[in-house]
Amino acid sequence: MKDHERHISRQFDSELQALSSAFLALGGAVERQVSEALNALMEADSAQAEQVRSYRPHIQQMREQIDEACLRILARRQPTASDLRLVISICKAVIDLERIGEEAGKIAKRAITLAEEGAAPRGYIEVRHIGGQVTQMVREALDAFARLDGKQALAIIERDKTIDREYKSALRELLTYMMEDPRGISRVFSIIWTLRSLERIGDYARNIARLVHYLLHEGEVS
Repeated sequence: MKDHERHISRQFDSELQALSSAFLALGGAVERQVSEALNALMEADSAQAEQVRSYRPHIQQMREQIDEACLRILARRQPTASDLRLVISICKAVIDLERIGEEAGKIAKRAITLAEEGAAPRGYIEVRHIGGQVTQMVREALDAFARLDGKQALAIIERDKTIDREYKSALRELLTYMMEDPRGISRVFSIIWTLRSLERIGDYARNIARLVHYLLHEGEVS
């Protein structure tokens, strides 16, 4: 390989590494959003909830920088094979990460509402349980992406099915409770919408896990 070609190759590898690092940094920031939003709701901490909501511009800026980096690589390097799949996967995954951040912001908003109105009479056990599960899914999806761990990615995809079942079960129980005792309907609805946000976060983590499969195989994303 000529010196010029070797230099170009090293520079391209450095750009891909920087892109992957920026993606994982965004993932870490979003994971913290989810964890802090859940803590704000469980502890009725409106100050922490407001802080979570304030993260959104920073998350958007990080996502835009990653988008720009992806476009630069696609335009200048015209990557092929596995390098192309990596760039495409990151382009797709940052959308899911931003949506996770948006759902965390919604949870934070409901935390503020519950702090003002008073705790809901039911649903916190379900929020803690499902919240812990989906936070772990996000963390493990990012880890699977970083290590290209197909086995872990498949486990996350399967776990999302469990989260869906648990969400539906919790929803039925809370709806039954509201029919039996309508006095706390508005507060229970805040819990229900929180659970809905958590279910969606699980879906987005599953999407990232599916992209790991795409990175490891040449077929379409399953």
